[in-house]
Amino acid sequence: MDPKTPVSVPGQRVPKPPWLRKRLPSGPAYESVRRLLREAGLHTVCQSACCPNQFECFARHTATFMILGDHCTRNCRFCAVHHGPPQAVDPDEPRRVARAAAHLGLCYVVVTSVTRDDLPDGGADLFAAVIRTLHQQIPEVRVEVLIPDFQGAPQALETVLTAGPVVLNHNLETVLRLYPVARPQADYRRSLDLLARSRQTAPGILTKSGLMLGLGETEAEIRTALADLRTAGVHILTLGQYLQPTAAHLPVARYVTPQAFENWRREALAMGFAAVASGPFVRSSYQADALCDAAGNP
Repeated sequence: MDPKTPVSVPGQRVPKPPWLRKRLPSGPAYESVRRLLREAGLHTVCQSACCPNQFECFARHTATFMILGDHCTRNCRFCAVHHGPPQAVDPDEPRRVARAAAHLGLCYVVVTSVTRDDLPDGGADLFAAVIRTLHQQIPEVRVEVLIPDFQGAPQALETVLTAGPVVLNHNLETVLRLYPVARPQADYRRSLDLLARSRQTAPGILTKSGLMLGLGETEAEIRTALADLRTAGVHILTLGQYLQPTAAHLPVARYVTPQAFENWRREALAMGFAAVASGPFVRSSYQADALCDAAGNP
């Protein structure tokens, strides 16, 4: 580890290093996207998860749509998305997502959701409806989906894959040892199985996953997780810095330097990933279209 990298002190929050200071853009483009989403009654993971890139992405007239409401049935200790009783499924949501995407002039659309363990299909049918409606409204569109684990249900995954996304993304998020602390309602092997099943079921669809760094994982554990993702057939990898959303969430154990992220990018490419985005501000859907293009054919 870089000796200049801040590390956590028990009972104290780690001060952010200089490379995590980011100017927040604003202006007409940013405000117009916020207004469009508000008027359409749509949620984005950009806003709900306190993404540090939301200002930049909104200013570029792009956003990651979050369907199935904004209340998650799980309570991962790193995530800023609200948890609690979920909202009713809105059958009109696919139309509104497609309309907003068309209004923004998007030809690459990323769709994610809260986790809906209360639904028999985990929300897979609505994911499929959104994909189909986007294809109908924007014929040349490419759709990337960032899905929950659907509690391991093969039929739910197949429902989404049959609708024809270009990328199936499901984040591993962290290393095996930290799952009980960071993702107590998730399962490391279940997530890997979902990614492997996607590759086997729909070999023409790119698979993608990501990890947060800075939760207390070791370099050896990161390498094991990357090897597990490669064994599952994952094509695209994202690596980003964990940032503590509130005092109620897990603290940052350390801040990873930009050079360390670059080293991980090179190592991941050498392991066989087709495309890798690695950096302090990298998130699952950040510049997703460019990553998809870099990955090429599955």
